Formats: sequence, C-alpha cells, structure tokens
Amino acid sequence: MQNLIIRITQENKDLLKDEKIGCFIVPENLSENFMSDFVTAAKEANKLVLIEGENAPETYQKYNADGFIVSTVKEEKPQKILKQLKARNPQAVMGVITRNRRHEAMLVSECEPDFVIFRFWKDGFNENAELLKWYNDLFLIQNAALIEEDCDYKSLPADFIILPDTRYL
Repeated sequence: MQNLIIRITQENKDLLKDEKIGCFIVPENLSENFMSDFVTAAKEANKLVLIEGENAPETYQKYNADGFIVSTVKEEKPQKILKQLKARNPQAVMGVITRNRRHEAMLVSECEPDFVIFRFWKDGFNENAELLKWYNDLFLIQNAALIEEDCDYKSLPADFIILPDTRYL
C-alpha cells in the first residue's frame, strides 16, 4: 500500500488530525503565521513537513521544518546543485522532482536524495507508469508519484503518492 503525502494548497490545519497522513508538503508562499503554526502543530502530531518552492531550503531552515522539495526540471546538470544542497542541509529530508525521463532520474538518484518525484497527468500516464516501474526495479531510493490531474494512481508502484489537499478532502 502506498503512503500518502498531502500537498497543502490552502491555509487549513484540519488534515493534521488525519492518522492516515504522516507527511505534508507546504508551499513557501503561505503566510508566515500559518507556516509557523502548521510546522509546530505537525511536530506535536509526529508528522513531517517538507517545504516546496524556489527558496525551499532556506524556508525549511527558517521554520525548522523536516526538509524540502526541490525541482530539477529546468536544470541540465542537476548533480552540482543537489550535492550542494545536501552538503548544506545534511539533516534535511530532501525530495527531488525530476523530468520524467530515465537519464534525468539516474542523474538525480546519483545524488542520493531521500526520494525522487515523478509527475503524473492523464496525458502520458501509461508511459510515466512504465518509467516508475523501471525506476523501482533498478533503484533503492524511494520514489513518489505527484498526481497533477485526476488519474488512477492506485495501481502505480510508487512508495508515496502526493495529492493536493483539495483532492484528498
């Protein structure tokens, strides 16, 4: 069974009470009060909070979250950036969104993030599912399927499924 990670899109702490959810992704652009309160409440509930956004590594430190999500989709050579981030944030849980291509997935995995994230839409779903299966067969690093559109994610061989809060509610 896949573990859920919920991506917070609105300032709402109600999902912290849900026992089926152990990890949240919070965008860095939410209000400072909400961010601070959410991270504190999540820690009290023994749940992880990962920060997402352009300045996620800095924001993760600011709020004392558990880690961050970084995207390498626009990077031609992501290894240098990922190695620097890992060196500067050795205790952080680091998830990496990669292009849905084998080569990029291999490059990202060489940097040993905590998990690699593949994005899923209706268009190209089967090809991405095949990529995820290939990744699972070859790599020990955990993976996540970031569900961008309404699609049947339950059959995916992902360690984690990332859903927006609006879809989970």
